[in-house]
Amino acid sequence: MSHALSITQLSCQYHGQAVLNNLSLPVEDNEIVCLLGASGCGKTTLLKAIAGLLPLTQGEIRIRDRVIASDNVWLPPEKRNIGMIFQDYALFPHLTVAQNIAFGLRDWPKAKAQAKTQEMLELVHLVGLDARYPHQLSGGQQQRVAIARALAGEPDLILLDEPFSNIDTQVRHALIKEIRRIFKKQGVTAIFVTHSREEAFAFADRMAVMNNGVIEQFGTATELYYQPSSRFVAEFLGTGSYLPATLEHNRTLATPFGPIAVNAEQALTSTSTATQGNVEWLLRPQNLRVTPDADGDAVITDVLFMGDSCRYTVDYQGHSLLVNSHLVLQEGERVKVAVEPHEPVVFASAS
Repeated sequence: MSHALSITQLSCQYHGQAVLNNLSLPVEDNEIVCLLGASGCGKTTLLKAIAGLLPLTQGEIRIRDRVIASDNVWLPPEKRNIGMIFQDYALFPHLTVAQNIAFGLRDWPKAKAQAKTQEMLELVHLVGLDARYPHQLSGGQQQRVAIARALAGEPDLILLDEPFSNIDTQVRHALIKEIRRIFKKQGVTAIFVTHSREEAFAFADRMAVMNNGVIEQFGTATELYYQPSSRFVAEFLGTGSYLPATLEHNRTLATPFGPIAVNAEQALTSTSTATQGNVEWLLRPQNLRVTPDADGDAVITDVLFMGDSCRYTVDYQGHSLLVNSHLVLQEGERVKVAVEPHEPVVFASAS
């Protein structure tokens, strides 16, 4: 069975510099995939290569069974049946909402185009706003127009470049949830680019964390967060602390908190080099628990109020640990630190 999108051994250069290096990515029907990474990692270049806006150095891109780019095939953007949603929405300011949505339907029969435009207005909840112009809409409404315009032409794939960056924080979460609902209802296959892990967690089915032109890891948010394949992925997706530990032959992790059993099929796949010996044990802030204790073995060295909880920096036997807690504690206060039950993730020691 073919994938909705299949990228195989793709390499791409920009101004003579390698930006993507032997990259492969499979995307299933009705799947939303996020390309997540810091600026300059290659995620927007990959989006442009899929769209047909940049040539390939090597590799192949297929949409289902159709090759759209390879060593000897290069379909122009207008022949790829791909919808694009840009960071600034790229709406035509002189056209109304309805005219913007219908822009790509100019070759359709008039009645069919009008029916599709009305369907899109209803889908994105813009009925009654069809005669307005983009400058008369809020940012969220403009985003809905861009979504409707991209969907109207019934593309095989939709590409979104930082689609939520211009939306106010107060409405961003609700809009992400609503657009995901629309995509799932329409059976849309989509690739979107972001540098925000919160957007990726909320919007995507699977995520490809990119670094220096390669995909470090591809999977669901929970897989990447709880079973990162590298320290880069672990640190990009969330805050954590590292404790020195020893991985013993019997798959026991000897730690400053005592021995901990390790599930070899989970924790050890996070790094092929951490087979035994000295390792670094990743502890997320939620993996630890603190309780006030005048005779405790740790002390609070910093307090960060986060609204619904506090993030504490704790000195534990000379190691600095981050801990989330709903308790109200003070800097300098002694505490006891305990490890919450979890499947440990370890990496080969850097030393």
